[in-house]
Order: sequence, then structure tokens, then C-alpha cells
Amino acid sequence: MSAAQHVEVISHPPIAVRRGAPRARTWWGKAWVRAVEEAAYADTDLRAARALSRQAAVGGISLDRGRLVAAVADGHGLWTVDCRIPVVDPVATEALVEVVAAESGRIGALLADDLPHSLVEHADEAGVELLPFGGEFEASCTCQAWVDPCPHALAVLYQTAWLVDATPLLLLHLRGLPRDELLARLHARTVATAGAGPVDGPHGAQAEAAALDSAEDAARRAALLLRHLDVDNEGDAGDEGGSADPGGSYDHLW
Repeated sequence: MSAAQHVEVISHPPIAVRRGAPRARTWWGKAWVRAVEEAAYADTDLRAARALSRQAAVGGISLDRGRLVAAVADGHGLWTVDCRIPVVDPVATEALVEVVAAESGRIGALLADDLPHSLVEHADEAGVELLPFGGEFEASCTCQAWVDPCPHALAVLYQTAWLVDATPLLLLHLRGLPRDELLARLHARTVATAGAGPVDGPHGAQAEAAALDSAEDAARRAALLLRHLDVDNEGDAGDEGGSADPGGSYDHLW
């Protein structure tokens, strides 16, 4: 394993009870759910998996390149699930970076937790399938069920749909291109382009680098603003008659 391919695990805390929650909200999250349901052996397995996923029976999910690991509890015990999804090869990884870089708004969209249809379509044209299909999932579970994936593994995959819903960059991570590596590759590409000479005008490469930095900074500031608003909303709910200052509290974020 090369230095660029070292383990980069993202550990998500357990998801609280979500009775009645939709299986996914975004178009890419729904595509993930379709793949999960294609992978199931029977509808009874899917019903059991949905119940487990919504009842907080799944522990924290650890996510790495091509892999998801979590513990799942049911009435019979505590089981360890290990799910796998194919990662793309180095050539396809480079193609995926080029697809993201092809339009300046794409990295900004990803950092803002959006996944443009065009990015997925162009990646597919380049030979990179971001969204999985049912036959790609492989799973093992200590429950020793004879079906693959078992209801415990399906529950983990169902909860992963919620994670992917919120953060589509996890799709790239699962395919072998974590967020930090993507940003590093885009930066290196921009530096190399600048060194080779101007593109799209005398300051094209510099503008591309500035756009990348601005997109990441804007996404970070938006996340901070949302957190501040959440805190203010909680404070308003607990303080009758209190009022937040909508104008002057957030100047430091801009």
C-alpha cells in the first residue's frame, strides 16, 4: 500500500431512533437505497433491516475506502458486519479527479454536500461508476446467516444511505478517493497547470486555484453559520421574550 493509499477511516456515531424516516431524501441517496434493495435475497430481509436501522440497533459505522464496518444488535445477540464495495483503480481515480476539475462549480457543490447529476454522468462516461448497483455489495456477518447480505448487513447499508444523503463526498471515499486526497490532487493539478503556462487567459490557472480555495472556504463558513443559527434557535426556544440579533452576530464569519 502506497503512502497515498493509507487507511483513512471516518467513524460516524450511532444514529438515533428514526421511526417513520424516509429511506433517503436526495436522488443519490435513493439510488443507494435501490442498490441495497437489489442486493437483498427476500423482502422479509429488507423489512427486518429497515426495522433495525430505524430502531438504533446499528452501532457507529466506520467507513474507509471500499469498506463499511459496524456492530448490529438484535434479540439474539450483538453481531459484527463488514460490508465491501469495489474501489476504482488508479487510472479511474485520475479520471474522476479530471471530471471533478472539468467544471469549476463541481468541487464547490461537493463541499456544500450536493452531487451534480452531470458529475455522475460524466464520471460514468469516463468509466467510473460512483453509484453502486446491488451486485457490487459484499458482506460478512458474525451471525453466520446463509444469505449475503444478511438483514444485519442490509441495516448497515440502509443507514449508510442516510450518511451518503448528508455527505455525498462519502461516495467518492468509498470508491477510493477520500475528500482530503481529492482536494490535494486538485491542488496539485492546478499547481502543475500554472507551472506549465497560462490557460484560459493569462491568469487562468491562478483563477482556478483561487476558485478552489474560495469554494472550500465558502462551504466551511456556511457550515459555521448553520451551527450558529442552530445554537441561536435553541437559545430562543429556552428564553421567552429573548431575541437574537440577526444583523451583528455573524460578521466574523464573512
